[in-house]
Amino acid sequence: MNWRERISVDPAVCHGKACIKGTRVMVSVVLDNLAAGEAQDAVAEAYHITSDDIHASLLYAAELVKESVLPLSPGAA
Repeated sequence: MNWRERISVDPAVCHGKACIKGTRVMVSVVLDNLAAGEAQDAVAEAYHITSDDIHASLLYAAELVKESVLPLSPGAA
């Protein structure tokens, strides 16, 4: 899957944050819900998106972490 087909960034939508195309559902909201332990099906239903949209969000996040590093303090786990 090419996440670029399902994720868009438009300065006029959600202040230019990455969103599921055709919606105002930010990728960060999808990821926050998944990180909090919500089931993918529940997230899809709650935000009226598809499992492919969720998969694209995960692929987008994976691409981002390849390009940036958050500094951690020494010894932090």
